[in-house]
Amino acid sequence: MFARRLAELAALSGRRACLAAALLGALSAIALPPFHLVPVLLAAIPGLLVLIGAASGPKVAAWRGFWFGFGLHLLGLYWITEAILVEAATFWWLVPLAVPALAAVLALFVAAACAVARQAPAGWPRLLALAGAWVLADLARQFVASGFPWNPFGSVWAAPFGWGDVFQQPAAWIGVHGLTLVTLLVAGSPALGARASAGAAVLLAGWVAVGLWRLGLPATEPPGLTVVLVQGNIAQGHKWDRDFVAEIFDRHLALTRAGLAAAGAGPAVVVWPETASPYLLQTDPAARAAIAAASPVPALVGSVRWDEAQRPRNSLMAVLGAGPPAAIYDKWHLVPFGEYLPSWMPFGLRFFAGGGFAAGSGPRTLRVGALPAMGPLICYEAIFTGQVVDRADRPDWLVNVTNDAWFGNSTGPRQHLAAARLRAVEEGLPLMRAANTGISAGFDAFGRELGRLDMDTRGTLALPLPGRLGPTLYGRFGLFVPGVLALLALALGLMARFLPGFRTDVETK
Repeated sequence: MFARRLAELAALSGRRACLAAALLGALSAIALPPFHLVPVLLAAIPGLLVLIGAASGPKVAAWRGFWFGFGLHLLGLYWITEAILVEAATFWWLVPLAVPALAAVLALFVAAACAVARQAPAGWPRLLALAGAWVLADLARQFVASGFPWNPFGSVWAAPFGWGDVFQQPAAWIGVHGLTLVTLLVAGSPALGARASAGAAVLLAGWVAVGLWRLGLPATEPPGLTVVLVQGNIAQGHKWDRDFVAEIFDRHLALTRAGLAAAGAGPAVVVWPETASPYLLQTDPAARAAIAAASPVPALVGSVRWDEAQRPRNSLMAVLGAGPPAAIYDKWHLVPFGEYLPSWMPFGLRFFAGGGFAAGSGPRTLRVGALPAMGPLICYEAIFTGQVVDRADRPDWLVNVTNDAWFGNSTGPRQHLAAARLRAVEEGLPLMRAANTGISAGFDAFGRELGRLDMDTRGTLALPLPGRLGPTLYGRFGLFVPGVLALLALALGLMARFLPGFRTDVETK
């Protein structure tokens, strides 16, 4: 039955083949967080391989790959429309355009991978070439045009279930991009026949064994610190409304007191979400004094500040009293079109006064009093795998503050949470996450969830900070690891056309 369906796909041409590719791409999107229906990839990726093989040449393969990528990202990123609806009176005209336009841009990366894969002989060489080219395209997606590496296929394994804990462990060696490579190889195996499927099953069994083994590794002793995560649940429409300033601030103060009371005695730190303070803490000693009165322990508070050039910065500040903040971290990976407009945009299209937010200098490790050294991540920064810590000054834990209220109760905040979870596995560091409207959560150095506050709830979560692991392979070498693996896969796939015994159907037109 499966072989018959693949044969039917191979017989399609023109618009029908492109429509089939788009539907297969949309099907693959439900393997992503928060659904994690990974088995659908066993149909979607073989279908894509067949469409690539049936294409008359690389150009047609690229066109079919484009439509696969368009379907994937159209469904996977639908939630971006929620952000536009927050300011629908101004940006209503973007509602039917924004997500399709972004999906079309991201689909170009899939198109390039499919065009390259068409150059390899049918069978395992083409699957290797597709997997390698896809990962290289994802790596490019992390840097090209400000970068937007959202929803790599490797994230399908960051499921909030027991099997997710096991399957995400190899990210400590190969990162989420490496997981994408292996995922594509396994998912595409049914197109190669029974032997390939059996080989994929053996690979999955070894994957499980490695994951279970790693979960048994010892971590360092916990530092004896309680982290109190504050989730204010402030609607985005109220967040910057001056009529709600006092109410918002007082709510966070009250939650801080309640959270510390629930945590009990002992060393603690309080974490407020991204831009949680409606006051400019750097220049407002009264606001800092109010926080210090509610929190006799250090408080890490998201706040906007203005730098010497009078540019706003999205910052995380350590408040220890009415005096100046003990430490300040500025977000360095800003959201294009949300916090700033990229320099490559035509001047006439710029709509941020003064250029928008200014960026920080890059990943940093903060040391505040007796607290374990921390690596801050503000919102969007958590999706940039391999770029989240200062490798020359490794922290003891990661703290992620975010405001996902822009995206409502959609898949977006859940996809963002899965990305943050994978950063804990990759770096071998516990991660604590405070989100304005949710999901606030804590993860140990293996990415196992310690507790959470669900979407659209107000409250606090007090969690003991777990110990860390030693530097992981991926933590030492970062994107170099999946980059080399992807290049090897691509090279093997393309070189097979020169080996005896392979009949190539490649056309170079």
